[in-house]
Amino acid sequence: MIRNVVLVHGGFVDGSGWLGVHRLLTADGFTVKIVQNPTLSLAGDAAATRFVLDALDGPAVLVGHSYGGAVISEAGTHGNVAALVYVAAFAPDKGESVDTLIADPSPGDPVPPILAPRDGFLFLDRDKFHGSFAADLPADEAAFLADSQVPWGVEALAGTVTEPAWRTRPAWYLVSTQDRMIPPHAQRAMAARAGAVTVEAIGSHAVYASQPGAVADLIRQAAGSADH
Repeated sequence: MIRNVVLVHGGFVDGSGWLGVHRLLTADGFTVKIVQNPTLSLAGDAAATRFVLDALDGPAVLVGHSYGGAVISEAGTHGNVAALVYVAAFAPDKGESVDTLIADPSPGDPVPPILAPRDGFLFLDRDKFHGSFAADLPADEAAFLADSQVPWGVEALAGTVTEPAWRTRPAWYLVSTQDRMIPPHAQRAMAARAGAVTVEAIGSHAVYASQPGAVADLIRQAAGSADH
């Protein structure tokens, strides 16, 4: 059983959304570390993740939500990574970026309410944040997330993955079936391409915060199943 877990957040938010998952896993005896991505560039966020991985005393399950999936795909070739868990996340292949993965939406896909870039950074429309990002969170919690948005650098979306870790590490994927940021069909396609063990949860894009039990269960599965 792997005992280390590293959690990587996505765009527009910080690591505090992992609180529920952290509580559940630490109560089970896991050592849980949370990466605070600067979200300025993919390379920078991968470096921040490797910084945390460097300090571990053994193998880890590396977990990414949303854009964090691109980060773990890039950083997950680190020697301490034994397994990957994607939570409603992007899983780019070599040469792909978040930009390329969202460039050709299917007809009828929801359009995330991303505002025009401001000084090289992206934000979600505050008034539409609840419905698009966190529909299954209480309104006051969604409002807090909307008001505490982390500026997401446009360069981070354009950063391409060099050697995707899911090609050399076992992967698990949690699909959020009511996601209005990354369409569920796109999540399933990325999970299948990565050969990931896939589970589904009825949840919004913020499933990492709204359903910490489902997320923690999948991380425990990965921790118990990965070769290390």
